[in-house]
Amino acid sequence: MRILKVIPENLRESEEAVIEAAKVMLAGGMIVFPTDTVYGLGCDATDEIALRRIFKVKKRLQKKPLSIIVRDIAMAKKVAFIDRRLERALNVVWPGALTVILWRRHKLPEVLTSGQETIGLRIPDYKLTYLLSENMGRPYVATSANISDEPATTKISQVLKYFEKSYLKPDLVLDAGDLKCCEPSTVLDLTAAKPKIVRIGPVDKKKLLEILSV
Repeated sequence: MRILKVIPENLRESEEAVIEAAKVMLAGGMIVFPTDTVYGLGCDATDEIALRRIFKVKKRLQKKPLSIIVRDIAMAKKVAFIDRRLERALNVVWPGALTVILWRRHKLPEVLTSGQETIGLRIPDYKLTYLLSENMGRPYVATSANISDEPATTKISQVLKYFEKSYLKPDLVLDAGDLKCCEPSTVLDLTAAKPKIVRIGPVDKKKLLEILSV
C-alpha cells in the first residue's frame, strides 16, 4: 500500500501523485483519495475485476451498489439517461456534495449497480477529484474508504487503520492529511416524477430546494 502526499489546495505540487493514482486505477488497481466530503476508495468503474476487489476490501455486500464520480454532465450522459429537464436540475447542484440516482444506460458492469437499473453519480466540487477524472477519461468508483459497518472518515490515520490488517489493501493512498470535518454526500433519487431525498449530507440547502422545484 503505497502512500503519496498531496496538497488539494496546490494541484501543481500534487499533479504527479494524482496522475499516478489515475494510472493505478486504469491498470485495475484501487486507490484511496480525498474528496470534498470524506476519504474515498476508488477504482475504474468499467473494470469488473477491480469492482469485485472493491467489494472484497470493504467487506461490502454485493447487493449494495457503488456510486461513481464523473467528470461532467457529458460523461454522465454516457452512463445514465438525462433529459433536458434533468440536465437543468443537475446544473443547479453540480459540482457539489450531492450524489444523484438516475436510470442507467447498460454500459457499465452489472456488479457496479448490483444488477439494479439505477446508478448513483456525483461531480464533486473539488479540484483533485476533477484532475483524477481528467486523467482517467472515464468514470471511477467513489465509495467511502472504510470497512462496511464502520463509519466513513476524514482522518487519514483512521483510513490507514481500517486497511492495515486487511489481506486485500488499496494499491495507493493519496494522503491529504485530515480533511475538513464533513459528512458523506447527500443522496437524491431522481428516477421518479417526485425527487426523493435518500440521505441528507452537507449539500447547500438552497441548491437542494432549487432542484426539488425544477
